[in-house]
Amino acid sequence: MAVPDDIRANGPDHIRVSDAEREQALAKLRDGFVEGRLTHETFAHRVEAALRARANRDLRTVVADLPRPRGMWVRAKEMCLHASHTTDRWLRGWPPVLTLPRGSQLRFIIGREAACDMTLADETVSRWHASLERATSGWLLADLGSMNGTRLNGWRVTDPVLVRPGDMVSFGAVTYLLSERPR
Repeated sequence: MAVPDDIRANGPDHIRVSDAEREQALAKLRDGFVEGRLTHETFAHRVEAALRARANRDLRTVVADLPRPRGMWVRAKEMCLHASHTTDRWLRGWPPVLTLPRGSQLRFIIGREAACDMTLADETVSRWHASLERATSGWLLADLGSMNGTRLNGWRVTDPVLVRPGDMVSFGAVTYLLSERPR
């Protein structure tokens, strides 16, 4: 198959962006925002630029100053959220892992607000979305009056409910698989 003259002359920078490449760039932006490398304003501006990008060079410009992902761990106090957003795993529908915390803290707040114990950079997550509270029987998940709801294994949480490793929890449109920290 012959390579068109305009591609040969301009190189791979002018090749049209695929949906998978765009999703990888968006995941890298989300990770950068969660890690505190981007302000909310910069994050929003770059997401718009990534969605408008037509060629590879446009997409690379949006994420050029962010570090390359290495299966990184984002820590929010004693909570961990595994943030390896590989396209293959994402396409198969596997949610990232949310590790239940250890330590003496009894309550963790989850939301979009920077002051939360676990900050989620997704517009469907409320500023103060949900809480995880340590109880004698384990961890209780409660919704804090969020706009888009908290779900446990697909069911909307209306009252505090016990969660265990292996459960699927959703905050707005963001879903995680609960896990215990290895001892």
